[in-house]
Amino acid sequence: MIENKKIIVALGGNAILSDDPTAGAQIEAIRQTCDRLADLVEHHNQLIISHGNGPQVGNLLLQQQLADSEKNPALPLDTCVAMTEGSIGYWMQNEMSSILKKRNIDKSVVSLVTRVEVDKDDPAFTHPTKPIGPFLTEVEVAEAKEDGAKYIEDSGRGYRKVVPSPKPVGIVEFDTVKQLVENDVITISCGGGGIPVLKTEDGYTGVEAVIDKDFASEKLAEQVNADLFIILTGVDNVYINFNKPNQKKLEEVSVEELKQYIGEGQFEPGSMLPKIEAAVKFVETSDHGKAIITSLSNLDNIHQGAGTVVVKHKNNNEKVESLNVEMHESLITSE
Repeated sequence: MIENKKIIVALGGNAILSDDPTAGAQIEAIRQTCDRLADLVEHHNQLIISHGNGPQVGNLLLQQQLADSEKNPALPLDTCVAMTEGSIGYWMQNEMSSILKKRNIDKSVVSLVTRVEVDKDDPAFTHPTKPIGPFLTEVEVAEAKEDGAKYIEDSGRGYRKVVPSPKPVGIVEFDTVKQLVENDVITISCGGGGIPVLKTEDGYTGVEAVIDKDFASEKLAEQVNADLFIILTGVDNVYINFNKPNQKKLEEVSVEELKQYIGEGQFEPGSMLPKIEAAVKFVETSDHGKAIITSLSNLDNIHQGAGTVVVKHKNNNEKVESLNVEMHESLITSE
């Protein structure tokens, strides 16, 4: 297991919400997740946890719309993001604290409602792309009758509402997160990508959007100078030519290679692409850090090189081995 590192782990919202949307089922999923993450704590790593909230904030918006009335008006999207950041963080804080206590690990856990600054001129505000909420059929979309709402087909699983997803400019509370981590406090931050805010003369004001949690997590990883950025998703590895006869699993991969694959359109926008882009950006901006994309079930094996490991450059041994193979093939050809 990796030891003595400052690690940011980004969890997807779908890793928290199973087919059962009840609070009890989500808490149980979080408990299992925290049990895996506690292994990192046990090996003396400083841990920052971030998480998605796409399914949760979408469900909350539906509840708001159903209850909307003059006396009980629906709350705006940024407030719903804050509410789900608070509720998921609370569940995670409770479960992690209980697990650490059972393991006789004396560490504090705190969930921090986090604001993330965005740019008012970000083109995302006129081109919504971020899926939130439950999967709907075409019939359910037609019956939704929500003015101005946009729905897209999502990964063959149905249609989901999409909202603006601007890129993060900076984490407002990053200095607080840094201080907590330096004092060995396990910190849950940037939940749901953080609450999107615009900077004003008087401070900050909320804006209706959902920030991609991988981009927000990457920005936080930059600002706190993390050693390792782990993005947990539904697969053990990233693939190119995914679901094709010539699909290939990516293990250790350089930034240069990934940029080439991005240019080829290898990764699905709104799905694997933001994870790849976030990992590349972190590795590019970090002096010593690396990024890993893998599944929660594969977390125990990352010290052995499991998952897709993103590095600035491939190690020299691989380059030498590749060169030797090329020279050998050249000699055979010449003979």
